[in-house]
Amino acid sequence: MVEVAVLGEWRFFMKDSGEQCGDDWDMKEAAVVCRELHCGEAVDVRYEAHFGEGSGPIWMDDVDCRGSESTLKDCRSAEWGESDCNHGEDAGVNCSGQNSRLIAGPHRCSGRLEVLHGGSWSTVCDVDFDQQDAEVVCRELDCGIPVKVLGSVAFGRGEGQVWTEELQCRGNESEIKLCPTSSSLKHSNCSHHNDVGLICSETVRLVDGGNRCAGRVEVLHEGQWGTVCSDDWDMSDAAVVCRELHCGEAVNVHYEAHFGEGSGPIWMDDVDCSGSESTLKDCRSRGWEKHDCNHGDDAGVTCSGQNSRLTAGPHPCSGRVEMIHGGSWSTVCDGDFDQQDAEVVCRELDCGIPVKVLGSAAFGRGEDQVWTEELQCRGNESEIYFCPSSSSLKHSNCSHHNDVGLICSGHTEARLVNGSDSCSGRVELQYLSEWGTVCAVGWDMRAADVLCAQLDCGSAVAVVEVDWFVE
Repeated sequence: MVEVAVLGEWRFFMKDSGEQCGDDWDMKEAAVVCRELHCGEAVDVRYEAHFGEGSGPIWMDDVDCRGSESTLKDCRSAEWGESDCNHGEDAGVNCSGQNSRLIAGPHRCSGRLEVLHGGSWSTVCDVDFDQQDAEVVCRELDCGIPVKVLGSVAFGRGEGQVWTEELQCRGNESEIKLCPTSSSLKHSNCSHHNDVGLICSETVRLVDGGNRCAGRVEVLHEGQWGTVCSDDWDMSDAAVVCRELHCGEAVNVHYEAHFGEGSGPIWMDDVDCSGSESTLKDCRSRGWEKHDCNHGDDAGVTCSGQNSRLTAGPHPCSGRVEMIHGGSWSTVCDGDFDQQDAEVVCRELDCGIPVKVLGSAAFGRGEDQVWTEELQCRGNESEIYFCPSSSSLKHSNCSHHNDVGLICSGHTEARLVNGSDSCSGRVELQYLSEWGTVCAVGWDMRAADVLCAQLDCGSAVAVVEVDWFVE
């Protein structure tokens, strides 16, 4: 039921055609209401107190909107409070409730991203659309969690406007309209060549495992998340879940509510996957909500969480770059693998920062496929699969002669030990999860300044003798 506030008091809205109240209430008026409420598009109009009769004065009558007004009060109407209708004719509206949508994808939870702005749908520039923005879109569309952000018109070029503001979602918003935005000069040259695409996980998620790649298995069915019984649950089933979530390889399966008991329906039981299915829903099972278990039998999965690896190097933080793609490992072409891409790989592998990117199969030629898409990481992504990518003609001739290699520092943390406080002491670095010391040869004030800044300890005051803080 549509209501408007005047002088701080809510009043009910009526429209009079001159014959029967509500006859002229149509989609133009509804479009204004939905736009004013940031509730997406108008879906339907309602008549004759469809949502129940109101009480008190009837505030508006004979309203005539063009459909482009920013507020219902801007539409033409009779004088405020003048009406020959009764509450049996109170008008109503159904709005879509969604200010974002994904189109041109293989299913409703993947495609080119468009946001409703100024009454029309606009595409979004891929320059600064990140993981936090993606989480909000997937949540608003009831599409689970983000799987991948894709740049360079992965789902085709849109039409109409390109939205030139920069989204700055924190990731916990329920709708895209609640995200802060800012104008950005770097967006001034955006065009439909930069339309961003998004793939959300429509059907499966992992809950209460500490990260998105471990936890209790839940599937989405009929708009509700439910659990999976662990009867006959094995690594073939887990492999499908990890692949669907782009969480690397299956590491372990868990039984008997290892990650805590879920709530709501138990959707699947006696799941039997071959391991090659693209989604858990494609696996054989008893049928939806047919089971003989309880939430104490909820199934869980731990995936590697890593979609990249370094192989054939002298230690785990150096080697040939390979990415998991379609369930198998592919090498990466050196054509456009850059510092930003390297930063993400080193971060995902917990290997510190990049030291050197090496081309021309420096760590030997790989086998199987060469991944031919171009990575377009910004450098701040937590995993390589969150990096946008695009097809690139310059990669069409890539072969294993072009396999890229990478050396990461392996140093992930620094600390000062045996000092009077956290900002003085013996220098130690963590390398591949093990702590060790640093040789004093060549250690000077410039190096000390860098370390002090890294530890938020200001600037270096002094470099002391070797045995000052004990061996």
